[in-house]
Amino acid sequence: MYEMSSDQRAALRKTSMGLVFQTFNLVPYLTALENVKLPLYLAGVKPEEQDGRAIELLERVGLGNRVDHKPSELSIGQQQRVALARMLANDPQVILADEPTGNLDPETASQMMDYLEQFNREGKTIIMVTHDPRAAARARRRLRIEDGRIVDDQRQQNDQTLQVA
Repeated sequence: MYEMSSDQRAALRKTSMGLVFQTFNLVPYLTALENVKLPLYLAGVKPEEQDGRAIELLERVGLGNRVDHKPSELSIGQQQRVALARMLANDPQVILADEPTGNLDPETASQMMDYLEQFNREGKTIIMVTHDPRAAARARRRLRIEDGRIVDDQRQQNDQTLQVA
């Protein structure tokens, strides 16, 4: 990637990577639908296709009835699901998740991890940074890093995702 130009790296991020942040980074003056349509617009998807794809994704995360609501009109968990739908808009193969459960209550955090596990079962690679031991326990592979060095590397015994009670 370091040999790519900044335009090439931007194109790669736009088409192959999805980002999930602890703070969601939704555009506050846009509706849920418009927030999900944003990456489709930037990718040059035809306007007539944007609404259908965005609605489909919002329905997938259980927000089909909240498409016209702005972030301030949504709960924290709903905002995170809008961010998930937006991240999925361009069907990324790699999802980078930075503390995706950090601002969520335990029930909503578990729901977030359920979504990430589902995306992984669908063939997407998930790279997650977390300090949440419950979230980390659900990963197939866990790397612990201290002072920039890998100090522990654990893999699941079987290829089943661990379910934490």
